[in-house]
Amino acid sequence: MRPAAPARAPEQPRVADRTGHPEAPHVHANGQWVGHDSGRGAAAYHLDRPFQHGRFPGGIGRGHVFRIMGGGPDRFWFNGFYFNVAAADFAFCDGWLWGTDSIVIYADPDHDGWYLAYNTRLGTYVHVMYLGSS
Repeated sequence: MRPAAPARAPEQPRVADRTGHPEAPHVHANGQWVGHDSGRGAAAYHLDRPFQHGRFPGGIGRGHVFRIMGGGPDRFWFNGFYFNVAAADFAFCDGWLWGTDSIVIYADPDHDGWYLAYNTRLGTYVHVMYLGSS
């Protein structure tokens, strides 16, 4: 009897839409968000209790840039605000520098309880959850 093959983690969907574009969700210069097409019912971003830690009270959108001050995908922070990256998006933030990169936080219009953190250096983004402030 042969042992069962080990379970494989599901592969991340390919996101590069053109040669030279990142293999992560990203934003085009014309403002098109590439890779955010899973729709409202995406199981990976379902939360039983959206906004369980409250809503992010800092600035939202392009005019508000924050420098990440430490941590990693499990928990990172800036200006006393704490976030974590959605488990489904961990692979998309491999190249993030958790002590120096700048990000912009956007409300996620499709997934209640999530925000989109856009990395200004890489032009990529991931789903993040606000965990509260200190």
